[in-house]
Amino acid sequence: MITHFADWLTYSILKLEENSHLAESVSFFVNDTIKIVLLLILVTHFMGWLRYHLPTSKIRNFLAEKKLFGLEYFFATIFGAVTPFCSCSSIPLFVGFIRAGIPLGVTLSFLITSPLINEVALVLFWTLFGWEVTLLYLVSGLSIGMAGGWILQKMNLEDQVEEFLTKPQCSCSKKKEEAALEKKEPGMWHNISREAFSITRKILPYLLIGIGIGAIIHGFVPEGYFEQFLTQNVWWTVPLAVLLAVPLYANASAVIPIIDSLVLKGVPLGTALAFMMAVVGLSFPEALILKRVMKMKLLLSFFGVVTLGIIVLGFLFNVLF
Repeated sequence: MITHFADWLTYSILKLEENSHLAESVSFFVNDTIKIVLLLILVTHFMGWLRYHLPTSKIRNFLAEKKLFGLEYFFATIFGAVTPFCSCSSIPLFVGFIRAGIPLGVTLSFLITSPLINEVALVLFWTLFGWEVTLLYLVSGLSIGMAGGWILQKMNLEDQVEEFLTKPQCSCSKKKEEAALEKKEPGMWHNISREAFSITRKILPYLLIGIGIGAIIHGFVPEGYFEQFLTQNVWWTVPLAVLLAVPLYANASAVIPIIDSLVLKGVPLGTALAFMMAVVGLSFPEALILKRVMKMKLLLSFFGVVTLGIIVLGFLFNVLF
């Protein structure tokens, strides 16, 4: 239905020449925009309802428990996956978790997973690549978060967190923080819908830019063009894709349509996926903000572990797909 509407708008209303580069780009843009925006609205409403019943302070207290037998890393990554945050907006929660006394490795598991996996990215992945690839992407992203957090915990880097985060808070400020986290205004569905549309508005401009770039690639770039530069048989293309992504910064939702177009043009899925995950999880803005709360040894260790995990994931996807 959406595809028919996109073709009708492209050829009957805009009267673009059939099979031309511009027509293919416009049809791709209209089709993906409608499909992704509708899914975005539905998913953000559902996840808003879920988060409404999972208050941050209760999750924080749960993760601070001492008898979870290693499962705290898993729960931290799950919480990271259901929070609609980019890398930079995850940092305030990271600060709150450190102040609450949650182990550093568990907190870093959340910080690693939060930008890499979210409900919108999963829905887009499922729509564009199918459930098998989406499930493997989910499991792989959670694995990077759990393994990364565990490794960093074993490195005993607690002294590399800036001192002001580990100083005891006065009781009045702690009460204010907890009250702010638990505050819920009347009208649950009104608040959920307001939050969902707020997230949608924030994501939408970047999403449209991403879809637009993907549409240009889809319509104007010849088949196999990128394959000559990023082939599966050259081992260094995955690390290169990760390095090229570091100066960039975007939400996963904006990058996935571009990745879809690159894959359609011949770039191996693992190489494209490594590029996407590096864009959202290894950015300069994130590093600059984290420098305020981490000392250099912890900062370099954090980015090193995440980089290694993304590269391994890229190789894995290239082997399997």
